[in-house]
Amino acid sequence: MEKVLVIVGPTAVGKTSLSIDLAKKFNGEIISGDSLQVYRTLDIGTAKVTEKEKERIPHYLIDVKDPNENYSVAEFQKEARKKIVDITATGKLPIVVGGTGLYIQSLLWDYQLGKAETDHDLQLRKKYEIFAEKNGKSALWGQLKALDPLAAEKIHFNNQKKVIRALEVFELTGRSIFSPEKTPKLLYNPMIIGLNTERKLLYQRINQRVDQMINDGLLDEAEKLFVTPTVQAAQGIGYKELFPYFRGEQSLTEATEEIKLQSRRYAKRQLTWFRNRMPVVWYDLVQQPETITNIENAVATWLKEG
Repeated sequence: MEKVLVIVGPTAVGKTSLSIDLAKKFNGEIISGDSLQVYRTLDIGTAKVTEKEKERIPHYLIDVKDPNENYSVAEFQKEARKKIVDITATGKLPIVVGGTGLYIQSLLWDYQLGKAETDHDLQLRKKYEIFAEKNGKSALWGQLKALDPLAAEKIHFNNQKKVIRALEVFELTGRSIFSPEKTPKLLYNPMIIGLNTERKLLYQRINQRVDQMINDGLLDEAEKLFVTPTVQAAQGIGYKELFPYFRGEQSLTEATEEIKLQSRRYAKRQLTWFRNRMPVVWYDLVQQPETITNIENAVATWLKEG
């Protein structure tokens, strides 16, 4: 199995800096595991690594899409796996860095993604959408509860999109969307390092980072997306929250506070995802920067193992 070093965690905890340090020390090359850093010109709002910060370490899956293009987890999975093969073949260490939990999980484990939708799939979805229109969300959820109680327990009746998806899966496969046919297997020999810090300090750092982004020109990036507010890139935190300001519905202060709030909430979701779904070893380099030695020693030991 190929060895893959993975660095995860919320924003503003030092993932970029650590990845550069480890890449220099262990002859690594870096693959971005971030769903927004793929977009060209969106540099400030995505906290994209700068050329200076890279210190000549090769980085991949950054600046590979225009902001009006879509990007999927299936595309990431395919491209990142190819990069792992290529990097390993040159005798270097692949280092995956990012905070998009679904991307990291789909890369490391054998999740089947990107199945093309058939006409039957679309007809099925339409059937349930029409049912919801006529009978309401509660009735739709009631159908799910009758067919798949496990899914109904986990999906709120207001989340019509997820309710319909769960009904589709049950009708197409005869199983719950929460009961995969087989447990996905691990495809690599990963070491997963998580960075975090005490919550109050984390939120303070996130707030400071947002203020810095505003000072660095975030409004210019967001204004370009405001022209095409329905594209995928425009849904990123730090961009869509500024749209009410551009429409004259909010002050810049209000919009900035909303970015901070949504960024803090996202950080909480990121941590929950990584804690519940992956075998992560956690470190706090914010309050204990000296523990980078522990990380380096752990990586060195892992690389020596078979």
